[in-house]
Amino acid sequence: MLGVAIVGCGQISGLHVAAYADRDDARIVALVDTDEGAAEQTSDRWQLQNPWIATDYHSVLQRPEVDLVEVLVPHHLHQEVAVAALAAGKHVSLQKPMAVSRTEADTLVEAGERAEGTLRVFENFIFYPPVQRAKAVIDAGELGEIQSIRIKSGVGFCENAWPDPTEPWRYDSRKCGGGPMVFDDGHHKFALAWYLVGPVRAVHSWVKWTEVEPGHWLDAPALVSWEHESGALGCLEVTYSPGLYVETKQYPQDDRIEVTGTRGVMWITRGHGRLMDIAPLIVRRGRQTDYYDDMDIDWAISFRLSTEHFLRSLHHGTKPVLTASEGREILSFALAAQESARTNRAISLDADSVVGGNAGQANSGRESGLEPT
Repeated sequence: MLGVAIVGCGQISGLHVAAYADRDDARIVALVDTDEGAAEQTSDRWQLQNPWIATDYHSVLQRPEVDLVEVLVPHHLHQEVAVAALAAGKHVSLQKPMAVSRTEADTLVEAGERAEGTLRVFENFIFYPPVQRAKAVIDAGELGEIQSIRIKSGVGFCENAWPDPTEPWRYDSRKCGGGPMVFDDGHHKFALAWYLVGPVRAVHSWVKWTEVEPGHWLDAPALVSWEHESGALGCLEVTYSPGLYVETKQYPQDDRIEVTGTRGVMWITRGHGRLMDIAPLIVRRGRQTDYYDDMDIDWAISFRLSTEHFLRSLHHGTKPVLTASEGREILSFALAAQESARTNRAISLDADSVVGGNAGQANSGRESGLEPT
């Protein structure tokens, strides 16, 4: 039984906490937040068994009953908390993006290599059941040689959706690392492309900015294109449609993926939002089209499956996904997308091209606020 500490009790922490419910191999023994009330509310909501409540994560790292630390703090604090947890001998599950710069990511990779514990970068989208089934189709060679991947991510509205985040750090480029769609949420989409088609070697992007409310800018519409090392091509299109209703339990955002090979084409038709009442996975091979709807399509299940995978890897000594090095690959992808938009040129995914923090951050010069120049 592994003792788990949750460091950061913001909105997303609920899905992480729920992933440990009713497990016999791990349980939550500590909750940490600078707002003690937030930690207490999390404990009450999920009916946890008397967890240690703290406002300072250092005190929790000293507790011997803590074996694994879930780091869910603002992006600019990821390196600090994760390195400290590794130095204390703990396993670490680090929320994406792993850092705000390639330099910080390098530090984390090095810390993970020195540590007794295991460091993994948390990514749930690749564990979403329709994505897992799609990966099996690709790996079985049913689509032939992959030619391209297209990802469409559209933001709309839903009365029952989670409220928009209001924390000031999310609108401070030095702390959030980049735009909410291309950098932050983009991590999920770039991870999907990496997972389904493989490593990427070059990125080119265009990003426009929309003010959705005073002081709150969304990096949309945006188009990011890339070339995989295999030669396959990819693109991510991000849009903002405030008058479009998107059914959801979490974010009012519709995600769709199309993967085309020499023998067929495949569509993943939903993520945490839902526009169309059709099968979550559709595969066309030659003249035959198959509709797969025999899977759990609740987006929250991806958190549980990602957590199960990590716990299994710890118990069996196998490699987790994402490793720190893999997380650095995805971060480089996101940084390159921003740098390309800023410089209007293709960016190679090597260390020299993406070392800077907040690459491509469109900013009018204010200390905070994601704004176009």
